[in-house]
Amino acid sequence: MSQSFPLVPLENIFTIARGGSPRPIDKFITEDPDGINWVLISDATESGKYINSTKKRIREEGAKRSRAVKPGDFLLTNSMSFGRPYIMNTSGCIHDGWLVLSPRDSKVLSDFFYHLLGSELVYAEFKRLASGATVKNLNIDLVKGVRVPLPPLPEQRRIAEILDRAEALRAKRRAALAQLDTLTQSIFLDLFGDPVTNGKQWEVRKLSEISHFENGDRSSNYPSGGDIKDEGVLFLSTKNVVDDRLDLSAAVFITEEKFKSLSRGKAKRNDLIITLRGTLGTCCIFDCEYETAFINAQMMIIRPIQEGTHRYLYALLTSRQAKDRFARIGYGAAVRQLSASQLSELPIPVPPPDLQHEFERRINVVEKLKAAHRASLAELDALFAVLQHRAFRGEL
Repeated sequence: MSQSFPLVPLENIFTIARGGSPRPIDKFITEDPDGINWVLISDATESGKYINSTKKRIREEGAKRSRAVKPGDFLLTNSMSFGRPYIMNTSGCIHDGWLVLSPRDSKVLSDFFYHLLGSELVYAEFKRLASGATVKNLNIDLVKGVRVPLPPLPEQRRIAEILDRAEALRAKRRAALAQLDTLTQSIFLDLFGDPVTNGKQWEVRKLSEISHFENGDRSSNYPSGGDIKDEGVLFLSTKNVVDDRLDLSAAVFITEEKFKSLSRGKAKRNDLIITLRGTLGTCCIFDCEYETAFINAQMMIIRPIQEGTHRYLYALLTSRQAKDRFARIGYGAAVRQLSASQLSELPIPVPPPDLQHEFERRINVVEKLKAAHRASLAELDALFAVLQHRAFRGEL
């Protein structure tokens, strides 16, 4: 099926306005359950498609200085991560970090426009119109002028149903991955107990007593114009450690010659790599297709002395308890940091090696399942992008 949909400016479909923030906001926040919902970014990111409730409320005096929103309105973030749409499923008020799009008439199907406003098609247009600005912000005039396809209501409904089904498959895959993460935690607690209380009374040693540390090297050895761009030796920075996993979606390399000249910062397979600045204490296992890599000075290699114990140590360093400790001991006002000396003093419960090996055996099974789910999710993501591309061009 192929047809052409008319392109209509968003201002013809929605009334578009910016939120308002009564200041100082703390003066207007209330614990009264009869207060008016005050919509925060965290209310949206935790809810997914709909905003059903809010954590905070404001008094009526504050609401008069803000912007009211109602069920069926669309909210768009207008800051650095601009353009993500959410559908209001309750009433409330929004601050000036939001734009609200209120449907002008009944020709707007929420489920269709949720997919359209969140599509790469519209996001690319937002980016194009915001190009040249130092900070990429959405504003009312920019959004008003964006032209979008407007199918008839029956077609909006058909497209939304197809995209909803595809999105449901992606959501199930993401949920399965989350369950596997929970399984990893359960296996750890079953074998080793709570690492804080150490109820099984394992021997406790300093991290420096059970592993070797290796700093990244200085910035003069980082990739430069003369380096090979798509081959050579992998170079890792803090942006390559995301959500406690190695992320090579933006891989960078240095030449073999430069790598051979380095005295430190050389990661080997099954090394742990932990960030010391920025994403404080984020950790990954170096277990990709590359045999080695060079890390920058904002990271540290932790190499377990006992072979086959890296999975246990990784689970410990990525636990909620470890994250809380890193947050407490990190120093620096503008950018929080960890030091090698702080890491070296970390108390680590040390179960018997055979138990750590058993943990590794079980986790390897879980990791294989995770890899299969991630591959499937990547395929579903690609399929969803194709469906969106075709749907909004009348080719679905």
